[in-house]
Amino acid sequence: MKIRKLLRHPATWVVAAFAAVAFGVALYLFQPWRLFTTVEVNEAVPVVADAPPSTTGQQGGQDASDAPSAPARKPKTVAAGTFISHEHETRGRAKVLELADGSRVLRIENLNTSDGPDLRVWLSDQPVKEGTAGWFNLDDGEHLELGNLKGNKGNANYAIPADADLDSLKTVTIWCKRFSVSFGAAALTPDTAA
Repeated sequence: MKIRKLLRHPATWVVAAFAAVAFGVALYLFQPWRLFTTVEVNEAVPVVADAPPSTTGQQGGQDASDAPSAPARKPKTVAAGTFISHEHETRGRAKVLELADGSRVLRIENLNTSDGPDLRVWLSDQPVKEGTAGWFNLDDGEHLELGNLKGNKGNANYAIPADADLDSLKTVTIWCKRFSVSFGAAALTPDTAA
């Protein structure tokens, strides 16, 4: 009888409604199903063809549309680093590639990390720190968002704006914007073989 009376009380319904809303908000924020999801991406290394020599139809009878296309040159690695784990186990390699046209791309290879809500790829001027000390420091100074993380496993390319200062932005991080925490990060060091 007491249970029936309790279920009919208005306060019980208010508490139940509040609990249902809180549960819905928690599901939205934490997205726990993402612990069991994988988004795999496998983008090719970007290449840009050299511009063919300019010809006109009046000189030599050949116009630019008939000219053979120039071969694509392999991009040059100018900096690279290996990911370390922060909030979630993260493995893989990050490279800054310079393409034949002078543009730059961040290439993440063999990435293996957890999926999560609102994951971004950032360049930061803060140093990579191991352990929990590195979880939160990468948004303390200057950072540049390159876009949403395309997949938590595999290989992906992210365009780097031409005005990005790679002399100061020497860290790449997989950043969870919703919780302001790094999943993993890599210190980018100049490639001396380049």
